[in-house]
Amino acid sequence: MEYTHLGRTGLTVSRLCLGTMNFGPHTEEADAHRIMDVAHDRGINFFDTANAYGRDGEGNLKGRTEEIIGRWFAQGGGRRERTVLATKAYAAMGEWPNEGKLSALAVRRAVEASLRRLNTDHIDLYQMHHIDRDTPWEEIWQAMEVLVAQGKIIYVGSSNFAGWHVAQAQEAARSRHFLGLVSEQSLYNLLDRTVELEVVPALQHYGLGLLPWSPLRSGLLGGALRKEREGTRVRAAQAHADELLTTHRDRIQAYEDLADELGVAPGELALAWLLGRPAVTAPIIGPRTQEHLDSAVRALDVELDRKTLDRLDDLFPGHRPAPEDYAW
Repeated sequence: MEYTHLGRTGLTVSRLCLGTMNFGPHTEEADAHRIMDVAHDRGINFFDTANAYGRDGEGNLKGRTEEIIGRWFAQGGGRRERTVLATKAYAAMGEWPNEGKLSALAVRRAVEASLRRLNTDHIDLYQMHHIDRDTPWEEIWQAMEVLVAQGKIIYVGSSNFAGWHVAQAQEAARSRHFLGLVSEQSLYNLLDRTVELEVVPALQHYGLGLLPWSPLRSGLLGGALRKEREGTRVRAAQAHADELLTTHRDRIQAYEDLADELGVAPGELALAWLLGRPAVTAPIIGPRTQEHLDSAVRALDVELDRKTLDRLDDLFPGHRPAPEDYAW
């Protein structure tokens, strides 16, 4: 396993982050525990979850994924001590006021509930799952500072922020002499490269690590056409994935052909590309099985030359930083 620092911090994390969103809805608890054990065996020390993960069949938010992780920690054996644990807050966990978003009260309640479900006394990376346009940064940072002082969280991250949100957050933190954000989770893959316009430059400027989510775009970059032919494709988690596959079928076929030419699995190619992108600390992989996990780890050994990178850019055009991308 390869390791790096999370953004500008001294925190050492694996170059792959284990995403746990499938735990509960798609992966049974025993299998989830096995996957986490194998992740440790493979050297992955960075796990990501959220209080909203684990929806039941009717879409209710139960926090089941955090509970599954908490019961895994309870088995001991150094599981918690060896894990850099990241979770998130923002989503409404109930219908009553202050059960979601990022007011000081909501953040306090959310972190206490996550700590109980996760069976731990602290969260290593506490992330805002979405921007809260109704709560001022002074209130958010005061709440986070209290949690840091209490030892309940260590670092703060964001998810789904625009570049100007990152700048807002960091300048407000700077005025309080607070570390502020250390990482940002964004949708980033060969098909979705919008963050290259302004988010990535903002992260580079402020020294934040980028944690790309959906690196295989709901499986579309993981050999979707091959699996379709073989009859082994699993229904994608996102409803519009089939529509995207129809729209981009020719490009995805050319992409899978390129992977065959290189002798690697399509998913390994997608992850290898992300691992070489600016500001990227660790793509968030969401394996449903041990086989998916092992394939992701193999991506660390894939080296892409300039010719291959140019061919990927031809298939999936990216962006230059703004404003050069659209102006002189």
